[in-house]
Amino acid sequence: MRLVPDVEFISYQKRGGLAEFRRLRGLLAARRFDVLLHMQLAFRASLISALVKAPVKLGFDRPRARELQWLFTTDRIHAAGNQHVLDSLFGFAEALGVHDRELRWDVPLPEAALAYARQLIPDSRPTLVISGCSSHVLRNWRPEFYAALANHASRAHGMRVILCGGPSAVERAMAGAIGAAAAVPLIDQVGKDTLPELLALLARADVLLSPDSGPAHMATMVGTPVIGLYAATNSTRTGPYLSRAHCVDRYAEAARIFFGKEPGQLDWATKVERPGVMDLIDPAAAIAKLDALMRQPLKRG
Repeated sequence: MRLVPDVEFISYQKRGGLAEFRRLRGLLAARRFDVLLHMQLAFRASLISALVKAPVKLGFDRPRARELQWLFTTDRIHAAGNQHVLDSLFGFAEALGVHDRELRWDVPLPEAALAYARQLIPDSRPTLVISGCSSHVLRNWRPEFYAALANHASRAHGMRVILCGGPSAVERAMAGAIGAAAAVPLIDQVGKDTLPELLALLARADVLLSPDSGPAHMATMVGTPVIGLYAATNSTRTGPYLSRAHCVDRYAEAARIFFGKEPGQLDWATKVERPGVMDLIDPAAAIAKLDALMRQPLKRG
């Protein structure tokens, strides 16, 4: 996000403890702002918000202001029912008088990132990118299921298949397991790119397959459709905003199996992060979503 012009970033390292809090307090001591948009519900974020000097501190309405956020704000957005997270964030713009919605994310990518993507996707052959891991392992699908999608994409649609992800041991292990289970060639880029390079790659790809994770939203930024895999979480709340129709959502079934309740009986933000929950998503359902997408005109990056 540091590529976005005219935005100053002041970063906070969550693992820095009290020393990091003191450092941030020093940086902000002489700064004054007109408005603070308090859009994070974590109590740590509220403690940090107390360091920001602003006459207006706008937060969520009381029912949604979890973890005592309401104690740290002066004003609140209008209350609303169950919403997608992005819709709830629009409430902050509306509170400032901005009511028109234009879904556009302009992140200027450096030439090196664009060249990286062109090297991996040099032609018009359709490309499927698989981002196999979320930061929460219980949201991840089985590697053999990803491999089944890769096999089908290659054989039925002639697609190039690229694996992407970070350098963590979990992500590297997932990539290795997918590669071992697949019967078609894969391009393994896990741990080999930067975030700008990943964004450029997603912009040139035709489809992303991913669980509930950051790359699903990055693909949305660049207009690439996402086949989202949702059982541990609810796609109507956190799914890729422009691709919710392409998601395979088994959240309702998960709620019944693991909690014995209908989704409407649970708090809107409830997660079903339980062992085996992602097994509720059958590869055939994801394959059907891919087939449907491939019947549409392909997006060209």
